Amino acid sequence: MNSRIKSVDNLSFEGKRALVRVDFNVPLNANFEVTDDTRIQAALPTINKILNDGGAVILMSHLGRPKGGPDEKFSLKHILLDLEKALDRPVKFAPDCIGEEAVQVAAALKGGEVLLLENLRFYDEETKGDAGFAKKLAAMGDIYVNDAFGTAHRAHASTAIVAENFNDKVCGYLMLSELENADKVLGNPVRPLTAIMGGAKISDKILIIEKLLDKVDNLIIGGGMSYTFAKAKGGSIGDSLLEADKMDLTKELEAKAKANGVNLYLPVDNITSKEFANDAEQGKAKSGEIPDGWMGLDIGEETRKIFADVIKNSKTILWNGPMGVFEMESFDKGTKAVAEAVVAATKEGAFSLIGGGDSAAAVNKFGFGEEVSFVSTGGGALLEYMEGKELPGVKALEP
Repeated sequence: MNSRIKSVDNLSFEGKRALVRVDFNVPLNANFEVTDDTRIQAALPTINKILNDGGAVILMSHLGRPKGGPDEKFSLKHILLDLEKALDRPVKFAPDCIGEEAVQVAAALKGGEVLLLENLRFYDEETKGDAGFAKKLAAMGDIYVNDAFGTAHRAHASTAIVAENFNDKVCGYLMLSELENADKVLGNPVRPLTAIMGGAKISDKILIIEKLLDKVDNLIIGGGMSYTFAKAKGGSIGDSLLEADKMDLTKELEAKAKANGVNLYLPVDNITSKEFANDAEQGKAKSGEIPDGWMGLDIGEETRKIFADVIKNSKTILWNGPMGVFEMESFDKGTKAVAEAVVAATKEGAFSLIGGGDSAAAVNKFGFGEEVSFVSTGGGALLEYMEGKELPGVKALEP
């Protein structure tokens, strides 16, 4: 992590108003009820530190992707009750994130009070990184705190630009732990270091795979992207996912792995299906031997054993992306086997970092969220950080 950046521990918030960027982009059901409050819970330590110091908190976040102005279904007022319950205190709500009412309520806040601003993305200026909009937000607080790691890779008004208006700008505990845990993999990891990459597309993960090939001892590749590797080797993959324009790239990646002395593990067998459905006719096939009319939707039993053995013998593990269509019960066994192996390695003292998005969803689906070292809240941000890119939301906190 950048040593020049301060955290909330470096300041006292007594008598101050903290403008805090959180990530309350939580899932809502048809009745606008929060179905998973993980992100709210993740922000509590930072909020409580400020309140316990005697400071006031102004929370700003986005929710969903509203198009062209306010939209009832993306209003942050839907999370108000959950937030009040989590904080065990009343929370004021401003029906606009800027404007007269928000400014007045913010100005009148006393120590220990909390204000939640309406969805930032009701203004296009937020995603455009508009300086004027950022200045209006900044006018409400004395100190800027960014605790939204999940949006740190975006140069939005509230995540990066707003910081220019503050002398005191710090990161929250969630942001701090995200960066510190990523650095355990990136910095000087305990070896063997194993990366597990899954998901549908190689194109989403090219940069991270290339970067990891300079760092890891073992690279495991599963999920939809593995079929392009199989096809490039001259195998048949039936109707499985294929990125035909990435076949040459898979050969380059394999050559780089070999040159760097990295053990590259690809599936040796697959669970197949006649169609993309949980209850369709299923079969088994060796990798590169999937018949026409069939598609691979999960890794097979032999692959699970091979992958699990590698994982259990690792001391540092990074996992990003599922091994199959884990949302369907018929095809979740590969992802579950990997999750179980990661948990087993963690119990033996390995450090395991689960990289947001589908991997986090999978670990939580199987009930292993508490049994790995760290589950990242930011899929895209973590990947970009690991690719070696500068995150605007982190860079903006530098003095």
